[in-house]
Amino acid sequence: MGYTKEDIKKICEEENIKYIRMQFTDMEGQMKNVEIPSHRLDDALNNEIMFDGSSVEGFVRTEEADMFLVPDLNTFLVSSWEDTSYGKVARFICDVYQISHTSPTGKEPFPGDPRGILKRTLENMRKKGYAKFNVGVEPEFFLFKMKDGKPTLDFNDNGGYFDVSPIDCAEDCRRDIVLELQKIGFTVEAAHHEVSNGQHEIDFKFDNALEACDKVQTFKLVVKNIAKRHGLHATFMPKPIFGINGSGMHCNTSLTDVDGKNVFFDKNSENGLSDVCRKWINGILSHARGFALITNPIVNSYKRIVPGYEAPCYIAWSDSNRSTMIRIPAARGNRTRAEVRSVDVAANPYLACAALLAAGLDGIDGNCPEIEPVRTNLFKKNQAERENLGIKALPADLHEAIECFKADELIKNAMGTHITEKLIEAKSLEWDEYRTHISEWEINRYLTKY
Repeated sequence: MGYTKEDIKKICEEENIKYIRMQFTDMEGQMKNVEIPSHRLDDALNNEIMFDGSSVEGFVRTEEADMFLVPDLNTFLVSSWEDTSYGKVARFICDVYQISHTSPTGKEPFPGDPRGILKRTLENMRKKGYAKFNVGVEPEFFLFKMKDGKPTLDFNDNGGYFDVSPIDCAEDCRRDIVLELQKIGFTVEAAHHEVSNGQHEIDFKFDNALEACDKVQTFKLVVKNIAKRHGLHATFMPKPIFGINGSGMHCNTSLTDVDGKNVFFDKNSENGLSDVCRKWINGILSHARGFALITNPIVNSYKRIVPGYEAPCYIAWSDSNRSTMIRIPAARGNRTRAEVRSVDVAANPYLACAALLAAGLDGIDGNCPEIEPVRTNLFKKNQAERENLGIKALPADLHEAIECFKADELIKNAMGTHITEKLIEAKSLEWDEYRTHISEWEINRYLTKY
């Protein structure tokens, strides 16, 4: 919806808006906000709301702290899920700007803003003649019981794939989440219990990449808030429980041209996939190890990407094989898409989509080798058999992902110097802390044995 400043002022007056959240996303994908009273709405609309960027992960040093929040007017939203006893709350999703001594406005886009990085990559796409990068996400999450105000690892149901109540005891919570999402304009396509106890999935209609990422961030807020109302804790941690499936965020990707045509479809090809689509797949797979640090960004991400739990471990593609990293769903025509199945729910959606887009475009530019589809179950192949097929594995842990990221110049260029340096620094510290930590597993295994 295209809002003007006048539209927003009118809505705030009619809806008795008392507070406005100026939301933005940090490097690690966490949504942050500066809340202002409604009498400062004009300041917000004139891009005059400032904050201390030195306090935000991946942003700037103390001596460069002053930053601006520039609201995207199209993201204005009245938060229907918040307590309105003191008046309603609205929000903007904002781009982050920094002080500029050369810009006429005195401001310029901050190079470390994840949303800005995606916008920059989308502009590069448009220069190549494509109009939209469409993304449909399939986010999964767990619901756990709360005790004394703190989350536990206790499930509130024993459900599995597509179960219903009373086995799926979280059905009411999930339904309320869907109703709230619909209130704020989401087109929910499906909601169901996932394979693991306590695990759920809600799919909403695809959108162009920027709006899709904005919706992911809003989705996470709604899920957590509605779960809390039901006395539950919602987590987007990829693998909270050993021995069961983890949570992914499959990304269904496609490109459209200026005429609105899906360029991944070719009715004259054997499988309906265009040459552009095949090259896109080449790019995604060629850079898969390089962007794993973006799409699977935490230590826990690599506990999900292991054989036996449906998550893809191997860099390959197929039209139906779920053991591969990319699957091509059966739909054709304007619904033709490449489903990237390695992405998990801890990923910063803006950086993940920027990485996928940069990789795919590199393939389209003809810079990546041709990769043929795989039609065998890779989980049933041993390492030697996979190597004979030329199939590599995704990084085994965060350390390997860091090293692969360092070696991929295209992905680093897509992220920009600022995020590249900050990400390597932050993730190296995370890995070192994990590497030196003495776990409960080690205590249980070794304390009495040695």
